[in-house]
Amino acid sequence: MDAGSNPASSTITLKQLKNKSMPLYSSTVPVFKQMLLALSDVLKKGEEQAQLRKFDPAALLQSRLFPDMLPLVRQVQIACDFAKSVPLRIAGLEVTAYEDTEQSFSELQLRISKTLTLIEALSPGQLDASAVKEIVLRPGTPKEKKLSVEDYALKYGMPQFFFHVTTAYNLLRHNGIEIGKKDFMGSY
Repeated sequence: MDAGSNPASSTITLKQLKNKSMPLYSSTVPVFKQMLLALSDVLKKGEEQAQLRKFDPAALLQSRLFPDMLPLVRQVQIACDFAKSVPLRIAGLEVTAYEDTEQSFSELQLRISKTLTLIEALSPGQLDASAVKEIVLRPGTPKEKKLSVEDYALKYGMPQFFFHVTTAYNLLRHNGIEIGKKDFMGSY
């Protein structure tokens, strides 16, 4: 480096980084895909190990970490809901509700597969060039909240998704299913 060059001039400052717009597609859809595939894999291991140990897989699906928490089946349903609703809302597309009737591992696998098919059909342009600039949560209620699409995706939707995926993983692990961090992370 020559004596007259300024190393700071070639680096991005924190202020510049904060002002950069992050592509929403690459910040959300690939992450949802990776984690849904990993969730599918840990559910397969859960079902296989329940059968090997000769206990009812339905008991595993209804397991909870604490009585006031939702069971495994509901954690998976909610994770799928966030994985589909976040990119669809950002793209300005209608979010249709799933029925929430799954009661078996195979039904949860179908829900994950349906969610993956839905989000894999989205293009980067549908999210990154979307006219939607604001998402309203719980509209018309006392809990109504308006968020920019960036805040909705990165500060609300993604953390919600990760909470439910992590809780599903923890429920399986807590019940003795032999899975680890590599299983949680999936392929990246």
